[in-house]
Amino acid sequence: MRRIAFMKTCAVLALALCLAAPLYAHHVKKSESTTLPVTTSSAKARELYQKGMADYENLYLERCNEDWRAAVKEDPKLAVAWAWIAFNSGNPQEVSDARAQVKALAPKVSPGEQLMVAWISKVQEGDFLGGITAMNDMLEMYPRDKHLLYLAGNWLMLEDGNDQAQRFMEKALAIDKNYPAALNDLAYIDARNRQFAKAFAAMDRYVALLPKEPNPQDSYGELLRMAGNFEGSLTHYRAALKIDPDFVTSQLGLGDTYALMGNQEQARIEYDKAIRFAHNEADRLTYGMQKAMTFVRDGNYAEADKDLLQVAETAHAKEQDLQEAQALRQMAEYQTDDNVALKHLKLAEESLSHRPTISASDRDEEMSRILRIRAVRAARAGNQPLAGQSLHQLDALAKGSRNRVIQSSYHGAAGALLMDQKKYRDAIAQLEEDQDNPFTLELLVQAYYQTEQTEKLHEVEARLRGTNVPTMEQALVVPAARAKRPHI
Repeated sequence: MRRIAFMKTCAVLALALCLAAPLYAHHVKKSESTTLPVTTSSAKARELYQKGMADYENLYLERCNEDWRAAVKEDPKLAVAWAWIAFNSGNPQEVSDARAQVKALAPKVSPGEQLMVAWISKVQEGDFLGGITAMNDMLEMYPRDKHLLYLAGNWLMLEDGNDQAQRFMEKALAIDKNYPAALNDLAYIDARNRQFAKAFAAMDRYVALLPKEPNPQDSYGELLRMAGNFEGSLTHYRAALKIDPDFVTSQLGLGDTYALMGNQEQARIEYDKAIRFAHNEADRLTYGMQKAMTFVRDGNYAEADKDLLQVAETAHAKEQDLQEAQALRQMAEYQTDDNVALKHLKLAEESLSHRPTISASDRDEEMSRILRIRAVRAARAGNQPLAGQSLHQLDALAKGSRNRVIQSSYHGAAGALLMDQKKYRDAIAQLEEDQDNPFTLELLVQAYYQTEQTEKLHEVEARLRGTNVPTMEQALVVPAARAKRPHI
């Protein structure tokens, strides 16, 4: 399993340029220690913190939170534990409180820990460049700490900085060739690049290194699904659950795989189990959105509306503003009436301002997705002023952030509007910066056709048809694309 950001799928220039610059520009002095220290006077707190990091690497994503909560109970001044609670918790109030705690404690810890704190807090507060700078300085200070290389590379993968993440994972494996966490992430990078033979070779090593852990089987299942081997995927997800029946992400994986196979009834059965055994409210709501998507795949939009509205209402009651906005935004994506879609998007935007606890990075990313859809739907509805206003807002958001999700949203929206104007070459320049989104790939196929770029057309069409990810965009675009030309 990978930490699921549910399609932070983008490939854009701004952050890539930032990461392509010299990695260490501040000439930070290397530490005499090989690994980052942990400032605490409590041996128990240190042990719990380190157990949390081990659980995090093995993708026990709620158990590690429990470890870190126990650690700060033992030592309330343990800054790095607060930092990782802020990074990983699904409770927005807890995230906000933990970030405040860690910022207050930062001046009292070691320089390396201060950089870790700055990396996490600055990114969450929307200062991507500042966060990346702190991360790079931390790695320069501890260049032989494989765990830090993994943590940085893993975060970059969530932001789709795959090339830089690959370099970090390769450095970690140069330190320890049998480092399981780095092997796992490297396999995902290969799979994203459609290099499945390399990915499966890494997975074989990962499984052999951790035969009694569920995540290697879970990851194998996900990568097989990405490659279109659904039966193999199901086998590995079941193997993970046999090792640990409480590894709920494998239960979710069964639902996602059946959904992509077209068996929506079985998918709903599996999703119901995942919802029942979810470890926290944020996951429970996210799994509910996945279940609602099965009705979209069935073409039963009324039932999808019912489920997503229930998710949104529950999220509002549970003070989960991000999930409320996501549910309402997803409702907009499949509406046949553009004006109805625009109403859902307005409610989604309002959800992001209900409470101040949502992090700036989460708020801005979700807002960028809302603006992207609003620009396209407004143009389709003939409301050019709203389309232009939405794109202008998105442009301003993108210029003020290095965040890849935001950059992707801007390029996708700009390219879509240029396609409406039949400015195909200008559209291609924008769309090529967003080549993981099925809506964008669909438009690129059209643009390459109009500009007689046959080789690129076939390459992108194959990429589109081979997209096996359990997202709303895939549900709305890929099955229809396959149905149009079933024998390709």
